[in-house]
Amino acid sequence: MKRRSLLRSSLLGFGALGAAHSERAQAALPKMKITKVSYYHVGDTRPIINQSSHIVVIETDEGITGIGEGGHKDSIDQLGSLIIGEDPSRIEHLWQLMYRHYFYPPGREKVHALGAIDLALWDIKGKALGVPVYELLGGLTRDHVECYATGFPSAGSLTETARACIEFGYKAFRFHGADPERGAPYEHRKIVDKTFEQCKEIREGVGENGEWAIDFHTRLDMPDAIRLCGLIEPLRPLFVEDPIRSENPEVYRTLRPQVRVPLAVGEHYGDRWDSNMLIENQLFDYARVTLPNSGGITDYMKQAAICETHYVGLVPHFTGPLAEAALVHCLCASSGPAIMEMRGKGDLAPPHLSEYYDFRKGKLYPVNKPGLGVEFDPSQAQLVSEITERERPIPLHRRPDGSVTNW
Repeated sequence: MKRRSLLRSSLLGFGALGAAHSERAQAALPKMKITKVSYYHVGDTRPIINQSSHIVVIETDEGITGIGEGGHKDSIDQLGSLIIGEDPSRIEHLWQLMYRHYFYPPGREKVHALGAIDLALWDIKGKALGVPVYELLGGLTRDHVECYATGFPSAGSLTETARACIEFGYKAFRFHGADPERGAPYEHRKIVDKTFEQCKEIREGVGENGEWAIDFHTRLDMPDAIRLCGLIEPLRPLFVEDPIRSENPEVYRTLRPQVRVPLAVGEHYGDRWDSNMLIENQLFDYARVTLPNSGGITDYMKQAAICETHYVGLVPHFTGPLAEAALVHCLCASSGPAIMEMRGKGDLAPPHLSEYYDFRKGKLYPVNKPGLGVEFDPSQAQLVSEITERERPIPLHRRPDGSVTNW
């Protein structure tokens, strides 16, 4: 504790030292080793492996602990055993180690677990240097992040609810399209007509200057998706999310020339190789990839850079409260267009997190605390596993300079 107090005190006086700042800060970073990776189940999570909000805790021999969110037990156990004894500050190196060690490229569920561990590593490094993670990513580029609402509480009719959402302070009201009557089949053409009528009600509710968005939820076939995009174009949606199924990204080469509304795609995707073709060919306008699904902050910031290069905005999908807090750091250190998804009125209060994000009147603000700025209460969670032993079942070769390459 004394060592960390000295570290924080020394960092406070660095502002006037110019180039010496980075040298002294790096010298002050303590030499650490990862000693334990723990995985906790929490009650406030969805029963979906690659959308879990379970908690990962990484402990070090310096007493600095990092907190992450996501993953499932098998993947966390496997990835955690790879990094025991490693230096947690070598985040990029550990990302490559976890991503590539088992030779076969990991699926999206495993990338989700990698992302949870990656969040914890960034949390450790920020705490070790006494700075928020956004400072490690280049510093603030914006004062706050605008948000749009998913599942805003009903205020009566759809028109009244959309109006209440905008008056609350949200940038936009998000709608997922019409549903069939309970037990009735999903008849695409009828659903398209019904959805169009509801979209007109929403436009009336948000007003001429308000914003709204719609998620097609990959429910529609190509002809119906194209028709609905055409119908709602005069209503000026902020974006249309996931208009068709995501398994074949190449299909957007066919869809994109036939629609004129802005498209938001990527909720189903993970690391940058899932969506780089779509971004580089500007086949959508906003990237929906999120944390920890992308593989964590390490990969998300690379995707943000690819998006900026190709004039694609960032509209990350909401996963859990800790990941939402981490996204604020990422977007506040990115310069492109950005808007974040928030559920309801943003008043979720997960019992296992006493501190997570700063949400006020439809906006998320950066938190000026070391690391991610989150506080985890393990007494409000169930310990599932603890990893303390290192395991490397498959060798990984290194280049002459020490960087890893595949087996």
